[in-house]
Amino acid sequence: MNITKENIDELNAKLKIKIEKDDYKEKVDEMLKDYRKKARMNGFRPGKVPQGLINKMYYKPVLVEEINKLVSESISSYISEQEINVLGEPLPAEEDQQPIDWDNQSEFEFTFDLGIAPELDLTVSDKDKVVYYLVNPREDLMDKYIESYTERFGEHVDADEVTGNELLRGRLVELDENGEIKEGGVLQENATMSVDVIKDEDIKKQFIGLKKDGEVSFNLKKAYPNETEQATMLNVDKAQLPEINPVFKLTVTSIQRFKPAELNQEFFDKAFGEGQVNSEEEFRAKLQEQIDQNLKNDADYRFTFDAKEMLMNKVDFDLPDDFLKRWLMVSNEGKISEEQLEKEFPAFVKDLKWQLIKNKIAKDNDIKVEETDLLNHAKLVAQQQFAQYGMGNVPDEHLANFAQKILEKEQDRRRIYEQVQEQKIFAFVKEKVTLKEKKISMDDFEKLFEAEHDHDHDHDHDHDHDHE
Repeated sequence: MNITKENIDELNAKLKIKIEKDDYKEKVDEMLKDYRKKARMNGFRPGKVPQGLINKMYYKPVLVEEINKLVSESISSYISEQEINVLGEPLPAEEDQQPIDWDNQSEFEFTFDLGIAPELDLTVSDKDKVVYYLVNPREDLMDKYIESYTERFGEHVDADEVTGNELLRGRLVELDENGEIKEGGVLQENATMSVDVIKDEDIKKQFIGLKKDGEVSFNLKKAYPNETEQATMLNVDKAQLPEINPVFKLTVTSIQRFKPAELNQEFFDKAFGEGQVNSEEEFRAKLQEQIDQNLKNDADYRFTFDAKEMLMNKVDFDLPDDFLKRWLMVSNEGKISEEQLEKEFPAFVKDLKWQLIKNKIAKDNDIKVEETDLLNHAKLVAQQQFAQYGMGNVPDEHLANFAQKILEKEQDRRRIYEQVQEQKIFAFVKEKVTLKEKKISMDDFEKLFEAEHDHDHDHDHDHDHDHE
């Protein structure tokens, strides 16, 4: 077998593969003998079908399979051994490929197009400047954090009367056009509804002052315009809603009001673990740590936007666009139209350029992602998932087990690898560049992300952000 590479230009090349009979004969013969052992054919005992008959029936499909496998493995080995940094995957060079006569040919030649990644000239140093925002917290931020914690650990308590934000339980019955109970109508014995989320203000006023055993008739579809809410409240299928009259009567059986947690030891233990916080002063100090850390995390997150923009603008290079477009069409197997491709190609190129820049920084500076890095990040992901369900103090061994399960899924593992690699790259960049610290209010800081969102949706103009 002979493989040669012909460079078309810096970004495109052709691979020519010549395969001779000696390259495949032994494997093909082995496979045909194996077919004979397993063959079942009328008139012959198992394993006794003449080899000539087997060859006649199966030689061509076996040959095609073996040649395809040989070509695929040869290309992979050659690219790896020659350390060719390819983009996408090799594509058959249709215009160079001669028709194959599988019945008569014994030697074969294949040609493939390669897209070559460009060589990047990129160094990161203190000559590169990136803005780093020092975010001033809002004056009411501490109060918001306290409110968030006390609400998270609050509870519903019985109340005597509806004032506006209570949770009601009761008997909900459908009325007819005359305001009487509709025969065969919807009846929900233990319906639950929140006064706070009633959309119609006039209807909401009807509930104010209601006490236990009190009754109110109201238009349920006006009060809760969302059909999913209506169906859930009435315990019916959404398809049944058009047949149901909108007016219902509620007989109140229970009124509950949400009561935030009080700042006492029971609350501190629930929120932070037993004995971790022992006074309101310590509670506020703990929250201040969280505020400071969250503002730093936000500033670091914003840094990734500005550092990425600096790096993207720092190095200019071309890609084999025609090859990449063809590869995208082939790899998506008809799931994407040429019009879609043209529309989405600039975003694809931007992502690919960023990937090449990251790989260059990682390779030049020996930035590696180890298994322990993946596990630690997966544990953080697990911790966040548990926190969403109100489980704040999950034992480390449970987190580790959950993290291992996350990493077993190839797609999740790949995503976590990309996240960890980016974190390491941005940490490296942050150490190397000159940070231009800039004080900013929280409101103005949040507006930066709104501007970024607008920028992502503007495909017609390039925006230059001045960080001076």
